[in-house]
Amino acid sequence: MISNLTKYLFFVLLSIPVSCHSANPGCTDPKALNYDSLARVEDGSCKCQGAYVSPEWSKELGEQIPETSGLIYWDGVLWTMNDDTDTRLYLLDAESAEIVGGHTLQGVINQDWEEIAQDEEYVYVGDFGNNMGMRKNLHILRIEKRSLKSGNPSIDTIWFSYSDQQDFASTGFNQTEFDCEAFIVASDGIYLFTKQWLSSNTTLYELPKLPGTYVAQKIEVYPIQGQVTGASFLEEERVLVLCGYAGLVQPFLYLFYDYQDFAFFSGNQKRLNISLPFHQVEGVATTDGLHYYISNEHFTMESYVDIPQRLHMIDLDDFLGEYLKSR
Repeated sequence: MISNLTKYLFFVLLSIPVSCHSANPGCTDPKALNYDSLARVEDGSCKCQGAYVSPEWSKELGEQIPETSGLIYWDGVLWTMNDDTDTRLYLLDAESAEIVGGHTLQGVINQDWEEIAQDEEYVYVGDFGNNMGMRKNLHILRIEKRSLKSGNPSIDTIWFSYSDQQDFASTGFNQTEFDCEAFIVASDGIYLFTKQWLSSNTTLYELPKLPGTYVAQKIEVYPIQGQVTGASFLEEERVLVLCGYAGLVQPFLYLFYDYQDFAFFSGNQKRLNISLPFHQVEGVATTDGLHYYISNEHFTMESYVDIPQRLHMIDLDDFLGEYLKSR
């Protein structure tokens, strides 16, 4: 027989308002492919694809940089370079896209410069384009910022190979999984994002950021469905943006944010197609995490496509604003 006290306690427990979803983690973005209507706590798992973005403006770049291959924003200007032969770094005004200066790097060659990155003390230039899959001299130039500004660049070199590449025979043009055009520099090292022509994936590798010779360690493969050509990174905000193109030169931005440590693919992911058909996007940089500059190299296709080199500015406040403001 149930006592009156037991009945009273049972009634009290039933009367307490309880939400079984109050701490339910999941994707809370209604635009995401994996939106969870029951989720109440964002867990960094959102995956979004298919959105289109258009530049706020597009401006033609000077004839000296037809093959702009990377971008950083430093010291109030954008920095870029060509991807073949030319050993000069070019400074661009971020509003007019005009060339406002430059620095020639003495004593080095440009076999295939494909990316530029930075940390507090150094600018890094990646000479690791590898369209045939056969290079054994992949390296990154490290240039001290103070010496660069003084006009007498101090340069050293980080040499590397891939931990899982055993065969260096030529694969033919654009038939390799060991090409690379994107990297970032973090507090704990360098992270490479490969341009995989066959699978359209990108593989993440890690190596130290000190001069020397290293084996870049394979970390993870991501099915990005395109060719990655550039990267922008905000370490404290945990935001990584990759640029590239897919199919018949359809450019895209891929946003990775709110990840854990340096597991870039563990958080939110959004693919944004850029409304710039036939633009071979090669570089991406940001001033504040919301406004992104992208550059494309001169691209021709037979007689009916002729796209000049350009600089574009894209506002990503709709996609990253809420996240960055919440940090």
